[in-house]
Amino acid sequence: MSTRLEALPYRHVLTLPSEPSAVRLSRQTAERALIEWGISLRHPAVDPALLILGELVTNSVRHAAVLSPQVTVIYAAGADCLAFAVHDRHPYQPPLYSAVTGTGSGGLATVMELTLGLGGTAVVRADADGRGKSIWITLPL
Repeated sequence: MSTRLEALPYRHVLTLPSEPSAVRLSRQTAERALIEWGISLRHPAVDPALLILGELVTNSVRHAAVLSPQVTVIYAAGADCLAFAVHDRHPYQPPLYSAVTGTGSGGLATVMELTLGLGGTAVVRADADGRGKSIWITLPL
């Protein structure tokens, strides 16, 4: 999967209040965007991608809302790649790959198991001021 995120032709950004309804709304928005972009909801990567997205938004709502009243989801896609990021303004950067080494549990372990199982990548990117982060997931289509 050699597609650079900057080269992905389809993009959508959604900002929501950091509350439980954000999980449902972020998934519904993803489904609408995928359909609009011509990606079948029956593609084998879509259900796992929606689960990953839901887990990441849930984590932001549960753990970051005290410092981050909003959560932003960035959706992107191209012919061979689906990418999305969940951004909040909490400075904690979770160790994504601890799930791979057996020290992780819960939603983040599920995120990493699904991402790596699909041949995807995951990365945490800190905000320039160090007071927030985005977790980027990239999956091959």
